[in-house]
Formats: sequence, C-alpha cells, structure tokens
Amino acid sequence: MDGRDLVRSVSVVGSGRAARGLRTVRAAWRRRRIDVAGLPRRGPERARVPGQVREVEPAPGGGLIRFGRSELRIVVAANGAVFWGWDGAGPQPSYALAGSGPEPDPRAVLEPDKDGGWRVVAERVTVVVSRHGAVEVCTPGGVTLRREHPPRWWEPVGGGAARWMQRSEVPADARFFGLGGRASGPRLRNGGYRLWNTDPGRAFGPGEDPLYLTMPVQLVVADAGTHLVFHDTTWDGTVVLREGEEGAGSGHDRTGACEVRMDGGPLRCWVMVGTPARVLLTWAALTGAPALPPAWALGHHHARWGFGSEQEVRRIVAGYQEHGLPLDAVHLDIDHYDDHQVFTVDQERFPKLPVLAEELRRDGIRLVSIVDPAVRAETGGAVYESGATVDAFVRDGQGRTVEGVGWAGEAVFPDFTHPRVRAWWGGLYEERLGQGFAGFWHDMNEPTSFSAFGEPTLPRSARHALEGRGGDHREAHNVYALCMARAAYEGLRELAPQERPFLFSRSGWAGLQRYGGTWSGDVATGWPGLRASLSLVLGLGLCGVPYSGPDVGGFDGSPSPELYLRWFQLGAYLPLFRTHAGLRAGRREPWEFGAEVLEHARGALLERRRLLPYFLTLAHLARRTGAPYVRPLWWGAPEDRALRDCEDTFLLGDGLLVAPVLDPGAERRAVRLPRGRWYDTVTEEAYEGPAQVLLDAPLSRIPVLARAGAVIPVRGADGGLELEVWAPARGRTGGGIVVPDAGDGWDEPEIERYVARRHGGRVVVTRDREDGVAEPPYPVRVRGLG
Repeated sequence: MDGRDLVRSVSVVGSGRAARGLRTVRAAWRRRRIDVAGLPRRGPERARVPGQVREVEPAPGGGLIRFGRSELRIVVAANGAVFWGWDGAGPQPSYALAGSGPEPDPRAVLEPDKDGGWRVVAERVTVVVSRHGAVEVCTPGGVTLRREHPPRWWEPVGGGAARWMQRSEVPADARFFGLGGRASGPRLRNGGYRLWNTDPGRAFGPGEDPLYLTMPVQLVVADAGTHLVFHDTTWDGTVVLREGEEGAGSGHDRTGACEVRMDGGPLRCWVMVGTPARVLLTWAALTGAPALPPAWALGHHHARWGFGSEQEVRRIVAGYQEHGLPLDAVHLDIDHYDDHQVFTVDQERFPKLPVLAEELRRDGIRLVSIVDPAVRAETGGAVYESGATVDAFVRDGQGRTVEGVGWAGEAVFPDFTHPRVRAWWGGLYEERLGQGFAGFWHDMNEPTSFSAFGEPTLPRSARHALEGRGGDHREAHNVYALCMARAAYEGLRELAPQERPFLFSRSGWAGLQRYGGTWSGDVATGWPGLRASLSLVLGLGLCGVPYSGPDVGGFDGSPSPELYLRWFQLGAYLPLFRTHAGLRAGRREPWEFGAEVLEHARGALLERRRLLPYFLTLAHLARRTGAPYVRPLWWGAPEDRALRDCEDTFLLGDGLLVAPVLDPGAERRAVRLPRGRWYDTVTEEAYEGPAQVLLDAPLSRIPVLARAGAVIPVRGADGGLELEVWAPARGRTGGGIVVPDAGDGWDEPEIERYVARRHGGRVVVTRDREDGVAEPPYPVRVRGLG
C-alpha cells in the first residue's frame, strides 16, 4: 500500500466533499487492483537501434529499406505527404486517417545517396535516409526542414509493447505550434508536453498541461519553410521541445530540437511540407474534411450548469429578447437529466421539454444537450439494460465489466472502439431528437472516472475491441472520445439525414474535425484564462480542428464587468461563441454586468450576426481546404519572424485582423500588421504594414482591421446578403470568396469569386465566372475611400 494514497483516501472521505467521496476512494483502489492483475510487469529491457543498411526494395512512391535490426518503409503520396514506418508499420490501421489513405506518387524515385544512404526524390520533397537510419526531410532545393536521428526502442525481454524514442532537429529559427489543445501558446515554448487526454479536475490556466485534447501533431514554421509532422500512435507519450538559438555563444547556430517518447504503439510518421495553407490542405485530405456546422451553430450560444428548470430557461431567453440581444442556442447541462443519468429527462423540472424546444425553435433558438459516456450501472436502467444486451461496456482482463464513478454514481463505459457499440450508441440519440434537441455537447469523455487518487480515468489494463484487433486502455484512451464522436455523428446522419449534425466534444484526437469541433473545457476565470482561450483556438486550428471556442467569462468564479466584456468581445470573432459557467460560478448573462457592459455586449452580438455570412463562407472553405477560420498572423507570411512571435492578434479568414484586449485597464493596444494596407473597420483610417501601430481600444470595442481589397459577405439591414468591399490601394486589386448557404442540409453551394479593382476614386467589383465576368448579384458597399 502506498501511504500517500491512504492519506488521500482519508482526506477525500473526511472532507465531506460530496457524497461521491467514498465511491471515488473505492474506485481508485479497484482500478489499482485491476491494473496490478492485468498490466504486464515492467522487467528487464533490451535497447535496440536500426543498425546499418543491408538492402533496399523499391516500391511505388518510395520503397523498403532494410537495416540490421529493423526496416523502414517510406512512401511519398501523390498529394506530397510523406509516410514512414519502422518495423513493418504501415499507414493502416489508423484512427486518424480518413479512408485508406492517399495513393503513392508514381513519380517518386528511390535512389542511392552518398555514404551508403538512400533517398526518395519527389516533386515537392526529398527524403534522405542515412546508412544508420537518420531521416532528413528536405525542400526540392535541398534545404533541410527536419532531421530525425535514428530511433531507439526498449523491448521487454519477455515480450510486450516496446517503448520508443525519436529525436529530431529543426532549423535554429523554427517555432513550434500544435500538439492539440494547449493553454500556453499558441507558440509552444521549451519544455515537455504530455500526450494523454486528461481532465485536470478543476478550472485551468496557462500553466496546466496536459488538458482534455492532445494529439501528436506539430506544425513547425521556419525561414526555410513550413512542415507538419504527425506521429501516428495513440499511446501515452511526451514531446520535449527546445527552440534553437542563432549565433548562440560561439557564433554558431544551435538547431531547434524535438524529442518524442512513446510508451508503445507503432513508430510511424507523416510529414507534409509547403505553405501553411498547403500543409493544412494536405492534412485535411489525409485525416478528413472538417464537418460543416449548420448556420445557427455559428451564432451565439448561452449555456450554464445549473439552469435547473424550464422556467429558468424561459427567463434567460426572455432576458435576451427584452434587451434586444441575438440568441441562437441554449445548452442544457447535466442538471436537466433524471438524477444525472444520460439520455433521460427530469420530468419534474422539465415536464414538457419537447414543447419548450418547439417554442424556442419558432424564435430561431435551438436546444443543445450535454451527453456524457458514463452509464449508471443499475439494473432496470434503459440505457444500461440495452447496452448490456449488446455487450457494449468495457471489460477487464478477467472478462468482468469495469466500473468507475461518474456524475450518476457507479458507472460503466461503452467501448466505442467496437463498430457494434458505436451503432448502438448512435441509435440512442433518437431519444434526444425526440426531446427536441438540435445539437450535442460531449463532455467527460477523456474518459473521466472520478478518483480519490491516481488517474481519473479507466484502468490502463481495461480491454477494448480496437476494431477487432484487441488491446487495452493504454492504446484506446486517447481515441475514446474520437470514437464516441464518430458514433454520434453516424447515428445522427441516419436519424436525421436531411440535417447537418452539430456536435462538439471536450476530448478527441487527430481526425476529430470529421465529426465536429471542440471547446476549451473548464478554463479558469481571470485574465490568464482569457489569454489561454485564444491560445487553445489558434493551436487547435493548426492541428486541423477549425471549429472551437472557450467558455466566455471562464468556467469558475465571477468575472469583473471589464473581464467579462473583453472575453465576450473576443468570443464574438471565434467560431464557437458560447457563454458558459459552472454550478457555483457567477452569472454570465450580459445584463448582469450593468448598463454599459450590456450596451457594448449588444454591439458585439450584432456585429457577430452581421458577419454570419462570412463565418458560413469560412466554414465552407475549412471543409474544402482545411484552412482554419482563426489563423495566426503569420499565416500568409511565415517567413516574417516578427509575425511568428505575435500571439495576441489573429486573422479571421483572409479579410479581417482581430486584436483582442487581453490585459486589464487597456484602452489602447499595440497591433502588429502584416504587409499591405489595413483599414480600421470603425474609423476607416488606413495603416500600412508591415508595422506595429498603436490603436484605440475603448471599452466599447476591440480593434478589428480589414485588409485592403477584401470582399466580405455580410448580412444587410434587411437580412439579405451584401458585399462589404474595402478599397484596394491605388494600382492594386483585391477580391474575396462568398459561399451562399441556406443554413442547413447537404447541398454543395457554388463558390462565388469576386474581384475589386480601383479606378481613380472609384472601386469596381465584378464576379468571375467560367463564362466571363458578371455584375455581383448582391448590393455592394465600398468602404475605405474616405
């Protein structure tokens, strides 16, 4: 017995914190007993490196290189992505890939290189393999973007999963981004980052790591070029990053470094090179197009843990209507369940939920339901009984159902890595649709099982189907939420085939964008939490998940009026715009913070409503290109080092630059501008970049600038679509894209391309069509002419 665990147990029981305290102690000891019996004991290990090259076997797109103690398969795909896998690992099976993966590039050639090595030469990339197993990814011009040292494995003498480690070097000027949802950033500083989806169990700030959604995806930006690297293994691991130093000490550059350590799984990797837009396009082609949300999901959402009753929901909605505040969705948390049991309704507090949902829908407001994976382990419960009938729940190595603790008490957990279980779970959403819910919010799906000590999740030895391969929770943990999202998405496609499913998930993994988006989780109320909110959204977008947002105002505590308003103003320009708070937190309705905040919040809401056609266009472009709605300032100019280090400003699509206020008391703020002319969208004053300018940021607004020449679709005063055109600089042209969308359904609207040209004091806007040039079919408003 570990004495510290005994102390923690006594502390939890004695704290009176919750009736579930004793349950969490029992669950913790139960999990420990299961793992002691079910996990292989770590004994002596043998270290291994690849050895030297012995022979090669060319194949389409690359080939197989055999070393003394391993073999390396390299394939360059037709879209330019590079795959390599050690010890016979191939691209499949993989939870990240959409379909079977891309076809090999028939033009890629495996040929001898100097010093006994080999290289694969393709149009966009050259991959060089040394005779000892180092792998370099180079531009066609021969500039090295990344150098992987020969890997090392540690294999248990008695057999079992081998640990492995891979060290890499990148240019000295490189900057790291990604790794899923990280509160510190978006640029990832020196240090270690864990790859294990984790519920921190409390509100978090920038120092907390790991969080709910991790993924082994790095985007690396350097003068030489941008590349994305994805280590395709779902096991627990760590990534240690070290930025380089140019002219460090001795006058020589010190390269940047990355070290990836995994507790198991295949050592296989994908690398994509090119501009940021090309890299994210390739990544989306590999892992799947982002799901397209319905139009209402791009409006304003109001949520709270603790609405408590239909009367409270009506009171909140009436408050929005009385104050002239647009509202598109209301989210119901676990308190609307019958005693916290998933897929149920408390009939005393919500006796006519379908009627409420229909009333709200008539006013243009949708209901969104929280959905947790934990199912109360109680005979007679409808979900438990139906799940037991199809053998849906995770078992241990002895064949016994694994029990944990959720909000509903003793709970069991579906094994979403089994197709049969996904089909069963997807069918359960019929009950939610029948209650009138239009969207779904997945929570507690890391998965979380409350625990007095140790990890708040399932035993690592718990068994999972893993699509028929079989394995344990060490391999399944990080993709548990991804598979749950797949179950819901596929179920909803069958249950409501005419509507685009809307769901977002607290946890996930590479490929989550195929099924929906995510949100920050329980971000702490405070100015650091506000800054972390932006970091999370930017980082997730660079990992291929374009739809996300924070809990506006923070999950816990009571924000000051200023903090709430600045958070609200930031949220108005993020894909998921949702106010939310915990059970014991302060209110989050705009009118609760005084008349001044109410007035300015109304302005932010009306601007979000005006920009809805632009957000819909960005959603369609994300689906077709993988480009996130919210982009770092360096998106179009990754070679600009000053932009690479700018973390407090972002681009919304190609047309807008948003500079949120992230510090208290600020009424002006410095804003770094990329190259070109930018207009303040309120004053229409023009600024020339690249530069750093000081802009007014009164409490009424945050600085938002428009790129000269941008054509931005907006909602006009009559509710119809208009084109807002920002005057190009003299001698320049501009343009933009519009994707008109009815708001739901599966029709693929045509992409409309517009060009803006300046002729003296006039701006002429035309639509480019395959059959020539035409007049725009919408009203045009030109701004920036003075």
